[in-house]
Amino acid sequence: MIHALLWVSLLLQTQTAAPAVPPVAASLLQSGVQAENSNDLDSAIGAFRKAADLAPSSAIVFFRLGDAYMRKGDYVDAIPPLKHAAELNPDAPAIQQSLGFALLAAGYASEAIPHFARINEVGALGIAQLQSGSPADAVANLRAALAKTPNDPDLLFYLGRASAQLSSQSLDNLLSSFPDSPRAHQAKGQSFFQQKMYAEAEKEYQQALALRPDLPGLRLELGQIYEAQSDWPKAEKEFRHEAETQPGNGEAAYRLGDVLLQEGKMKEAAEELQRSNTIRPDMADTLYSLGRATAASDPTTAERALIRVTELEKQTSLAAQAYLALAGVHRKLGKSEQASRDMQDYRHIQASIVVAPYDPKQSQY
Repeated sequence: MIHALLWVSLLLQTQTAAPAVPPVAASLLQSGVQAENSNDLDSAIGAFRKAADLAPSSAIVFFRLGDAYMRKGDYVDAIPPLKHAAELNPDAPAIQQSLGFALLAAGYASEAIPHFARINEVGALGIAQLQSGSPADAVANLRAALAKTPNDPDLLFYLGRASAQLSSQSLDNLLSSFPDSPRAHQAKGQSFFQQKMYAEAEKEYQQALALRPDLPGLRLELGQIYEAQSDWPKAEKEFRHEAETQPGNGEAAYRLGDVLLQEGKMKEAAEELQRSNTIRPDMADTLYSLGRATAASDPTTAERALIRVTELEKQTSLAAQAYLALAGVHRKLGKSEQASRDMQDYRHIQASIVVAPYDPKQSQY
């Protein structure tokens, strides 16, 4: 687990701070290193253990013994020698790091925290904090770690878990401390909506609105409940209210425009969708709906919007639907060859992906 250069650095640190290793112990240490390099971990551990008996004040010997156990995957047995090494040389970062990882791997997350904190190992620190039940601290440290290595899949995974745990913790606090508040009803409505229990979700949102009718976002979410049931008039009413009270809300404009499209109100739909695209440009779902809304009245605008969808989405079901719509637009514009190519692209994407059909209710917002 500890690279050779890191070990050399540690060796230099410990040699300046600890008594010299007796010759016999040094010979055993070298034998252990050679066995370890040959992946003979049992022999390495045996040599390091003998060296430890002869040099009980040598941090490097105990570090190498603990490291050999870790290489073998025996984290529980790695902990005692690494703890002793840390007592002998508490300022060695490699010892603190190895001890922290051994403790974390063995399930002692809380004990690992101070060792990672001491050397500012923020990624491992965040994982240990998450496993110790401190999601808020975990989120902060995992974000700091991702700022250094943004494409680390393990960090992304743990940040997702920490964020979910923090969200759940905050929700539990809300429901237990303020069960009759508008936000509590909203949270319960969201939960029912996710479970597709639409009647129960609607009831919670209506209770929230009765308590606080001006709360931003409530009508937008209530409209989505009606939208999910294809109750377009009710959805339009809620989305329109949200769009009027929050004219700078791109999602409200998109939702209203898409519902108007479903109702066949193409002119008004196009206006709202254009407005949404102005507020938040290059949202693929908005552009797709705009293309559909303007296909008959303004095919040039539709062509531009749908082409942009294919540039943003590439090999997705939404891109396939955009090519299908483009084929109709190009036929209307007299571009028959381009329409044929659109159909080829549509069939190619459909054949290459195995996904659920595009659902306009599942937007980018």
